Amino acid sequence: MPFQPFHTLTSRIVPLRIDHIDTDRIIPARFLTSVESSGYEKFLFHDWRFHPDGSPNASFILNQPKGQGKILLAGRNFGCGSSREHAAWALFQYGFRVVISSGFADIFRTNALNIGLLPIEVEDQELDSLFETAASAPQIQWTVDLLAQMLIPEKSDALVNSQMAMPMEIRFDINAFRKRCLLDGIDLIDYLVLLKPEIEQFEHKLATWEE
Repeated sequence: MPFQPFHTLTSRIVPLRIDHIDTDRIIPARFLTSVESSGYEKFLFHDWRFHPDGSPNASFILNQPKGQGKILLAGRNFGCGSSREHAAWALFQYGFRVVISSGFADIFRTNALNIGLLPIEVEDQELDSLFETAASAPQIQWTVDLLAQMLIPEKSDALVNSQMAMPMEIRFDINAFRKRCLLDGIDLIDYLVLLKPEIEQFEHKLATWEE
């Protein structure tokens, strides 16, 4: 299914400093009974967001004013565990467009990219620096520039006037093909559909050679 092309995004960072968040934490298995691919946002981090009686857990970051944004900053080894696509769906449908970690499970990374959710992998020291900045200056806006492959902090007067150093710009890597798909807003099936004229032309040539 096509998704909105991703070029740049500016948002606050939502810090969730927990390592090894697996897909069952992202969306518990008991909520995977639907045959639809929508409506999973209400189950995102369900057992952290809500108490057993269903009331919101005020201590969880997503239930706090500083936890509102489109960039999730997570601990190391994010998305490990089972291969469920629903984990990426829940994050995307909740409103996240970028997840930053120093490591992603391969299947989660693939599932995320397939729906337009950008996983940005950074070095451990860069991850620590981002968490420190998010803790001391949660108001900072960050811009994700996919074309330049840069994570760029805004120039904040609050930081300039404080004792804290300005956070650094961070460059990230991404597979060139996946980058192209995100910029164009297409998934793997869309890409193959775009190749249909070339495929048909090749089949025609092949049929001619076999005659």
